Amino acid sequence: MSTTVTPVPVQSGTTAPAQATTWQIDPTHTSVGFAVKHLVIATVKGQFGSVSGAVVVDERNPRKVQLEVEIDASSIDTRTEQRDAHLRSADFLDVEKHPKIRFVGKRVEGDLEGDFRLVGDLTIRGTTRETVLEVTNEGRARDPWGGERAVFSAKTKINRAEFGLTWNQALETGGVLVGEDVRISLDVELVKAAQA
Repeated sequence: MSTTVTPVPVQSGTTAPAQATTWQIDPTHTSVGFAVKHLVIATVKGQFGSVSGAVVVDERNPRKVQLEVEIDASSIDTRTEQRDAHLRSADFLDVEKHPKIRFVGKRVEGDLEGDFRLVGDLTIRGTTRETVLEVTNEGRARDPWGGERAVFSAKTKINRAEFGLTWNQALETGGVLVGEDVRISLDVELVKAAQA
């Protein structure tokens, strides 16, 4: 059974290079996960269920990429509905005012065939910070339907307070309920778009 990938525009207002290849994120084979300390000693893990985006690569200069990823903030899932509702509230992501989390790539550093760094702007809750993803090229393959796919894994760590997610609660035993550092992990599968 084939997977339908809905095209997503990349960096509205920019023009793709004449010799460019577009790769669309396959949302059914892409995951965005996170982990944060809870009660100082435990770790809560979760993921976002809705992610879309695309990468446009200049074939003459593979380091020159246009990349934009968009995450539906309300799709957060930590397997506890009460906690998820709190994370969607104004105490944290405030999804009513800021429904999308965005990452826009700016430059690539390192070996594109192995491990490299992707530097870009991450926007959460209306605040944008430069963020570096440590990326591994997992390889390319043909799928049974004739499409070409590329897979990448990535990780980074952010301080949630820098994005305005400052809610917390002090513990009687010392420390706070929710840690500030958030570890983010991504597994991204891209599908090469058909040439016009």
